[in-house]
Amino acid sequence: MKIVLDNIMPVPLASIKHSSESIWGNYVELNHGEKILLNASSGKGKSTFTLTTIGLRSDYTGTVTYNNTDVKTFKPTDWALIRQEKISVVFQDLQLFPKLTVGENLLLKNSLNPVYTELEIRKMLQQLEIEDKWEQQCSLLSMGQQQRVAIIRAMCQPFELLILDEPFSHLDEENTQKCFTMINERCTEEGAGFVLTTLGDDHKFKYDKELKL
Repeated sequence: MKIVLDNIMPVPLASIKHSSESIWGNYVELNHGEKILLNASSGKGKSTFTLTTIGLRSDYTGTVTYNNTDVKTFKPTDWALIRQEKISVVFQDLQLFPKLTVGENLLLKNSLNPVYTELEIRKMLQQLEIEDKWEQQCSLLSMGQQQRVAIIRAMCQPFELLILDEPFSHLDEENTQKCFTMINERCTEEGAGFVLTTLGDDHKFKYDKELKL
């Protein structure tokens, strides 16, 4: 899958001065399998990029295309299929179901298009050292624990692109590296790419390319 942002300018960001290197107002390609760092300071539109790219915001000028098709022609059923099979997201606000347990959140996601057994999901929790939280409501977890659950949940589906919107903001370096290892291994196995938005930390990873806002 190839995604192109051609001269995109979100309406709320139009009055802000953007650098010549910014993706806003320029031509940017997200090619299949690329591992991309999207670097920006606060307020430059990292979450706006995420929501615009996956069709949850349409308040922009310019054109977003998936494989040469303008996304504004997509119907809700098209987006449902894309978000189920092509693109997975770790949102900055995580969007976990707070009253459901960790296990319920993960199994619900996995049930939409199963890729793991329950045992495999539990092993992923163990890898990130939160295996004891399976029956705990997500609202009772720390933010760092919730981020780890959201990262695992995003991988509980097929995808060609994984978008991660500041997914490590509440994690220490050790847990960040554990999460990053899991993400990179999963993407490599799937032949998938990812876009990681960050405030500047590259987490000591060699990306295919770096974009800026």
